[in-house]
Amino acid sequence: IVLIILVDETLNSDLTKLALRKSFLKKRHALSDQEHEDKSFAIANNCLKLPIWHLDYYHIYLPIKAKAEIDTTLILTLLQGKDKQVILPKIKGSELEHILLTDITKLKINGLGISEPEKGIKISPEQIDVIFLPLLAWDKSGNRLGYGKGFYDNFLSLCKTNTIKVGLSFFDPVDKIIDIRSEDIKMDFCVNSEGIKKFNS
Repeated sequence: IVLIILVDETLNSDLTKLALRKSFLKKRHALSDQEHEDKSFAIANNCLKLPIWHLDYYHIYLPIKAKAEIDTTLILTLLQGKDKQVILPKIKGSELEHILLTDITKLKINGLGISEPEKGIKISPEQIDVIFLPLLAWDKSGNRLGYGKGFYDNFLSLCKTNTIKVGLSFFDPVDKIIDIRSEDIKMDFCVNSEGIKKFNS
């Protein structure tokens, strides 16, 4: 008799970025609509427990539905309810521009399926106090794994050193992402539906 045990290797193995991207994108798409909604609400509620709400300028991305991203519009609603200055990213070539969200801001879907401002007041990265970061996977040391385009790596390198970096994830961390580069910038916090993980700066 042969006993086959299936193990989710992403939870306890050190994996490369390529393997993790494939695995976690697949896990995201496997969530039911109800699971996606419930986890997104739990993540937004957990964000309320972060020590960030005394600050002014908050950068947040809008979700790519085709990639089953967390519904960050829930966090956006929290920010607006607290009268915070909200900044949205806009792709410009190989970099991001950062546009202040106002009552007259018009959004459009770009070629990558991302909702972004058509135009508006540009905000310098040095002005931003808190950044909510998209990610596919993260590890126990605070490293994040994005889609590999480098938009946020470049952006984070331009921010002030005390900008608070908050990753958002549906899932628990892996032990270690093995091919992290020396220039990769770690998160200060990662929030999932279970709670908040704080990393040493």
